[in-house]
Amino acid sequence: MQSRLLPLTLVTAALAAAALGLGGLALWLGLLAVPAAAAVAFVAISDLLEGKTTFLFAATSTLALAFVVIGCAVRSNAVAGTAAPPLATWALVAALLAYSVPAVVWMLEPVKVTRTKPERRRRRPRPAVELEPVEVFERAA
Repeated sequence: MQSRLLPLTLVTAALAAAALGLGGLALWLGLLAVPAAAAVAFVAISDLLEGKTTFLFAATSTLALAFVVIGCAVRSNAVAGTAAPPLATWALVAALLAYSVPAVVWMLEPVKVTRTKPERRRRRPRPAVELEPVEVFERAA
C-alpha cells in the first residue's frame, strides 16, 4: 500500500503550525511525518525494484523524506523561544513540492490516442473471362 496522504498531511500540518507560530507543535508534527515518509519511500523503492511503479514515485518520495528530515533537524536545533530558521520552513515547502510532482506530471501528461490501422481488405482477383478460341476468331471476323 502506497499512501502518500499521511506524510503529506503531516507535513502540511507542520507547515501550518509553523506559520501560526507554534514551533513546538510544528516540530512534533514533523517528527511524526518522518516515519510515515520513510515508509512511503521504502514502499516506493521496493515497488520500483519489482517493476510495479515508475522511477518518479520512488525519487520524489525519497527526496521528500530527505527534506522532512532536514526540516526536523534544523527545527530541533533552534534555540527554544526563538523563531525557527528559514531553512526549516523551506525544507517543509520543498517536501510538499516533492510530494506534488507526480500529481502535476500526471495532470500534464498528454492524452495518448491509439489509432489502430484499419485492416486492408484483400481484393478478390477478378475472374478471368475465358473465351474459347473459336469465339475469339468469330468476333474478329
